[in-house]
Amino acid sequence: MPTSTAYEDELGDHFARHADTSPYNAYVDRPAMLALAGDVDGQRVLDVGCGAGHYATELLSRGAEVVGIDGSATLLAHARRRLGDRAELHRHDVEDPLDFIDDTSFDGVICALMLHHVANRRQLLGELRRVLRPGGWLLASTTHPTADWRHFGGSYFADDWVDLPLAGGQMSIHYQRMTLETFLGELLDAGLRLERFVEPRPVPSLRDVDEAAYHKLHQSPSFVAVRLRRP
Repeated sequence: MPTSTAYEDELGDHFARHADTSPYNAYVDRPAMLALAGDVDGQRVLDVGCGAGHYATELLSRGAEVVGIDGSATLLAHARRRLGDRAELHRHDVEDPLDFIDDTSFDGVICALMLHHVANRRQLLGELRRVLRPGGWLLASTTHPTADWRHFGGSYFADDWVDLPLAGGQMSIHYQRMTLETFLGELLDAGLRLERFVEPRPVPSLRDVDEAAYHKLHQSPSFVAVRLRRP
């Protein structure tokens, strides 16, 4: 089990580059999450696990005020180069409470492809509910459990920590497998109300960039994404 969720050093640099153009990040998860966010003009949004600042950039362009947190100094350096002084960024391990953030201080929270890296998810989700104003929204995406089942095998209901090789096996990311029941159950147990559930497909522009990836990702699920609201 990890003691930190951070992608540091070479892994952080690889992820920052990869997220720019990866079919999975740039053409599947990011468009789906931004569509779920909808109109964010004038809203204060917390980007949890902000990485290299790709989502924050899009949210800022839509008129949001963005605060980003990440445990990785490497990724935050990329985010600062990308964002300049347009967003407030903090280095923080999300396994620890968000005790530097006031109650009910955000209109929205985005957790893009990061909850499966967190061991103490129930604590984190409780903290995210705390910092949301009543009526505020939370977006979360994670790896599709069917994709993990196809890749790692074994039982669909497995909840083990696994390592997914990257860059031809030179690096890997460490995360916990979750069923849909676990993913949604933990969010609902945190006192959030489900509004939308999607299994994102690639946007049409991927076809012009990588037709093979476009067709593959229309046939095999990669992620799930949800929008929830604090009552």
